[in-house]
Amino acid sequence: MNDSSTPARPQRLVLMNPGPVITDDRVRTALAGPDMCHREPEFSDLLTRVRHKTTLAAGGDDRHTSVVLTGSGTAAVEAAVSSAVPHGGGLLVIDNGHYGERFRHIADAHGIRSHRLELGWATPVDLAAVDRALAADPGLTHVGVVHHETSSGMLNDVAAVTRIAHAHGREVVVDAVSSVGAERLSLAADGVDWLAGSANKCLEGAPGLGFVSAARASFEALAGHPRRGYYLDLHRHYAAQEKAHAPAFTPAIPGFYAFDAALDLALAEGWEARHARYAALARRLRDGLEALGLEILLPPGQRAASLTAVRIPDGCGYAELHRGLRAEGFVIYSAQEQLAADFFRLSTMGQMTEQDIDRFLTALAGILPARR
Repeated sequence: MNDSSTPARPQRLVLMNPGPVITDDRVRTALAGPDMCHREPEFSDLLTRVRHKTTLAAGGDDRHTSVVLTGSGTAAVEAAVSSAVPHGGGLLVIDNGHYGERFRHIADAHGIRSHRLELGWATPVDLAAVDRALAADPGLTHVGVVHHETSSGMLNDVAAVTRIAHAHGREVVVDAVSSVGAERLSLAADGVDWLAGSANKCLEGAPGLGFVSAARASFEALAGHPRRGYYLDLHRHYAAQEKAHAPAFTPAIPGFYAFDAALDLALAEGWEARHARYAALARRLRDGLEALGLEILLPPGQRAASLTAVRIPDGCGYAELHRGLRAEGFVIYSAQEQLAADFFRLSTMGQMTEQDIDRFLTALAGILPARR
């Protein structure tokens, strides 16, 4: 018997936006950890654990370490770029989407000279063009590349870019915000110089923490670089976390609790298994979308496992899709800028299930016929 005075339990809200993601109950529970002073030994222990696990998740070994920042993935990318590029250096920006272009905006904000290799959105990286650009301009000391370009769902060949850059004696800054934890990428195996990531998205922690992983020697060398910022000065954070085992500034302590729990789950599952889990969900979703007659932006060989860009069908605007699906318990995501008028995006990151995908496809099918 229903008691009308008892509120109905809210329906499961399925986040199909590419972060924040649906988290494991153990991660959400960890957010409610005890109050803690960040200058006490308990937090030093937590910080050290999280840094070590983050380095492992980024494919690092004993040569590597990580700095964890209270901030988004963008904060981590900005910290890496503004700290790693030396005085008089320059950044080759590989731009095939919104987040590739963001590298240029960050460089401009810090007065760093950049050369933008504009390839066009959803266009694979032209490795020969990268090689030519580095050969033509020795002053480009660093290369900025996005691993998973979430504006389109494209997965860029970071390992190949890194090989070319190293052949020219340059370093690579990788935006791995939407890939680390579920796509093949390794500091040690791929020789990535600077990897910027986020606690949420494929690592399935709570939003609010970013990180930069690199060789310890590279962090040490930052001591001689210009300080272009204050809060995002990577050497400041490294010195505090590595030498004093303490944060440079007041951190988001609940986020650290959650990230610690999420990293345990990520490392236990392994990136290969997580990739397979996401990819299976993506195949189920994409097959269902195609069965409904919807067009997917990228060909199969170029897609990341965790995001699908879909053409908005004729006679149905994004606002109607979002409103109708939100009423059924699903949050979808608009495309950005030049793709916004024609596409929307669906993520398969996080603790999503096959049942979620099937319910989504049923809900979508119920909306589309009336809009065609």
